[in-house]
Amino acid sequence: MRTMRWARHRRRTAELPEDVLTATWQAVSVLLEYPDAQSVQRFPAVRSVAQQLPPQIGQGLLRFLDDAQGLALPDLQCDYVDTFDVTRKCSLHLTYFTTGDTRRRGVALVEFKQAYRHAGVELTEESSELPDFLPVLLEFGAFTDRESAWKLLNAHRVGLELLHAALAKRESRWLPVVDALRATLPSLGDDDEAALRQLIASGPPSEEVGIDTSPYSVDPRLNPQPVPIQFGPPSTGVS
Repeated sequence: MRTMRWARHRRRTAELPEDVLTATWQAVSVLLEYPDAQSVQRFPAVRSVAQQLPPQIGQGLLRFLDDAQGLALPDLQCDYVDTFDVTRKCSLHLTYFTTGDTRRRGVALVEFKQAYRHAGVELTEESSELPDFLPVLLEFGAFTDRESAWKLLNAHRVGLELLHAALAKRESRWLPVVDALRATLPSLGDDDEAALRQLIASGPPSEEVGIDTSPYSVDPRLNPQPVPIQFGPPSTGVS
């Protein structure tokens, strides 16, 4: 798995230690990327990490890995595209759920870019993904600024729950991966539940405008020297 230095921030979840939160976000980031040959090569490292995580998190990740291992890579890739790139309600771009393809989305994307820039990393055009792409945000949170990523994840929690509901309806193999991420976040409040019901009923806004869709990714040249995550043996949990 990729290893980079990240800032240590005040813990925001009473249930999970910081190293478990970081390891989970790192693993989910890898598993929600497009499964090309390079990302699939990281699956054994993800399995090693998942075996050390609490059961409510690790078992779902292992279930996905067991399932994916039985598929040929082209079949896994086809399912990924059919799930995340074709189905609107399964988008991995968090701002899409509340803004759709409307003018408001450009403003929402700026929030992500500013958070990355404030943490000392820039966005480049080396990737095809926008800054609200969930694996990009989780990688940012795992390696660079956990606090900022935490705030963005919770600010867009309703969208994440809509993604979860859509994956559950499809009985998607990626559902346990999103469940693992949800296990690191607080429960929804009443207002979030109401907004979720409305989004499920109506779907994202569909006004199409000429927003800035140029690709972004965290530029690794601006990250400090990588530092590996240290894990204990599976029998003792994450150290």
